[in-house]
Amino acid sequence: MQKNLLASMLFVCAVQTATAYAEEPLPALVYPAQGQQLQGIAASEKDLPTVTAQRWLKVSDTALQLEGPSFDRDGNLLFVEVFGGQVLKVDPQGKLSTLVPKNALGSAGLAIHKDGRLFVAGLGNFKDTGNLTAYKADGSGKQVIIPGKSNYLVDDLVFDSNGGFYFTDFKGTSTQPSGGVYYVPADGKRVVAILPNLAIANGIALSPDGKTLWVTEFATGLLHRIELKDATTIAPFGEAVVYRFNGPSPDSMRVDQDGNLYVAMYSQGRVLVLNPNGLPIGQILIPGRENGHYLRSTSLALKPDTNEVYLVASDGDLGEGSAIFKAQGFAKALKLYSHQ
Repeated sequence: MQKNLLASMLFVCAVQTATAYAEEPLPALVYPAQGQQLQGIAASEKDLPTVTAQRWLKVSDTALQLEGPSFDRDGNLLFVEVFGGQVLKVDPQGKLSTLVPKNALGSAGLAIHKDGRLFVAGLGNFKDTGNLTAYKADGSGKQVIIPGKSNYLVDDLVFDSNGGFYFTDFKGTSTQPSGGVYYVPADGKRVVAILPNLAIANGIALSPDGKTLWVTEFATGLLHRIELKDATTIAPFGEAVVYRFNGPSPDSMRVDQDGNLYVAMYSQGRVLVLNPNGLPIGQILIPGRENGHYLRSTSLALKPDTNEVYLVASDGDLGEGSAIFKAQGFAKALKLYSHQ
């Protein structure tokens, strides 16, 4: 009898306990009202001074991968299209034209030499035909600077005051860093390794005084600040990783007159701005990014004698093609050595 009573009491307690737990809702994580927000901004960066750019020009209805925007002395904005290899131009009246037709060079970056030539970095087949090709200002007179058999995937470049240039080698992975940064003197007779063993070296820029070289590492999300003793020598203790980016992935970049660094964030639809010490101080958002559009933001240009920033981006497979966006940065554009 006592055993039956004890069993009944235990059963009732178990039922009551189970009922009590059943009545309490489990704590649950939920997405914010706007959805999953894969393009959300990290907490450490979301409260930075922020502006949203305006659309300046629709380039195409198809999703062309745009890169390398640069202004020439006549105020034309030149840029490249990666997978088609072509070089495009927008004149000051907003008219779009083609300077270099489609080709297999895989154009990924562009810099304008002081003599007016267009130096176009090419990824080729993205494996073993990377190259650097120069053209006259009108797109004619093709000249091979770094041939496809040289085993570099030339992604971007920047000229220095001596007439030489630094370029990034877009090779490697996050676990097999085989890319790097190299320098070619003005005579073009040699290629000097500056910073090897990088995981897809991508963006590259020089400080206003030419003494600091900036490099982004695409596969590891790192920003390298390199103090130069001379064109080919890093100063003692002069190299450091000064910022680790949140999310994918730091792409091309430019510097303004105050030494601020503007880094296009690929897959995020924005540009992050950092000061000369590599600390974030602001950002420019591309309109539509909150809905997942134009996240493929690859590069930007600062218009000479202004603080206007021009961003190039693609909408991928979401249907809005490719476009150029415009906003204002902190300071006026740096007078590039190539334009002196």
